[in-house]
Amino acid sequence: MREPGEWADVGDRVREFRIAAGLSQEQLASAMTLDRTMIAKIEAGTRRVDALELARLSAILDVPLGLFLVRPPSVVSRRRDLTEDTATDVARQSFRLETALGSWLADVRQLIDLGELIPSAPARYPDAVQDASAARAAAQWVRRRLDLGFEPPTSLLGVCERLGQMVAVVDAPGDGASLVDDGVAVAVVSGEGDPGRRRATAAHELGHLVIGDEYSSDLGVHASRAERENIIDAFAAELLLPVGSFADPVGETRELGREALVTLAATYKTSWSLTLRQAVAAGATSREHARELRHANPTRAELMEAVGWAPQPDLDRVRVPPSYAHAVLQAWKRSLITSSRAVELMRGQIEESDLPPRHDPDLEP
Repeated sequence: MREPGEWADVGDRVREFRIAAGLSQEQLASAMTLDRTMIAKIEAGTRRVDALELARLSAILDVPLGLFLVRPPSVVSRRRDLTEDTATDVARQSFRLETALGSWLADVRQLIDLGELIPSAPARYPDAVQDASAARAAAQWVRRRLDLGFEPPTSLLGVCERLGQMVAVVDAPGDGASLVDDGVAVAVVSGEGDPGRRRATAAHELGHLVIGDEYSSDLGVHASRAERENIIDAFAAELLLPVGSFADPVGETRELGREALVTLAATYKTSWSLTLRQAVAAGATSREHARELRHANPTRAELMEAVGWAPQPDLDRVRVPPSYAHAVLQAWKRSLITSSRAVELMRGQIEESDLPPRHDPDLEP
């Protein structure tokens, strides 16, 4: 039985999840077929919630049931509480993304606790990073560590996984979020953006891990948030599309036309704006020409033609890291989780019909 203080914690989460969903107490009460005063008492922690009501709240508010019962990780809880007064669209998006991050951390920890997943230790760049130039050097350090040279990463989820960050694509608005909780590094990327934006977001969140997050003194305590984010963006751009990739076979960089830049964007699966930014950094185009090209975004047909119409699945159909997917399947084969839980853990990457035959009866997750 929960103590009064614990019911207050549940009530706080119900309130925040309701506000994040854009619902009033009356609207939630109507969906729950309860009186509005009952919702008010739940949120105040003076009315207990039974298992059936929690399941209905989970479905209506589109939040995993477990998140009503556990405290959020300490890093996530740095955010301001979501209240009626602070509930802007941006605040709601941020809260939903951080909720997805907390859920992803819980899922990763479940597989760790089952003994099926052993993530790599989080990688940290050994030198201080206080400007964009140093951030690009950090990205080059990562590329050398992974023996990538100037080649495009085949799987960004795989790159992050090898550096100790478990990344998932989630159905939440916004861009991305990440944290390190007791040695476990996780990040989420919104599935709502286009593939280029998703890859840039994943690389950005990896930058927070490798360089140090926005609260790290390595980024300079006097730097503004925008300045810190620009430094992380420089890391992400260099990781995805290194300036060395603009050089010809003898190592010289020449000015490139739009067609060559489109080919680079398609090959490295980067956004047009990131491609132009790196082209300027490499000296492959002028700032003036890049400004003109910003209004000449390549079409999907141009990008596909540039790579021979090959599919580009990264952070699209693939939504969880390879080792995590393997751990889910192994846990399912050992009857440590049910089929429905296995599908839930895979976040839409598979359906229950994709699972192979299993003769052992399902156990409760």
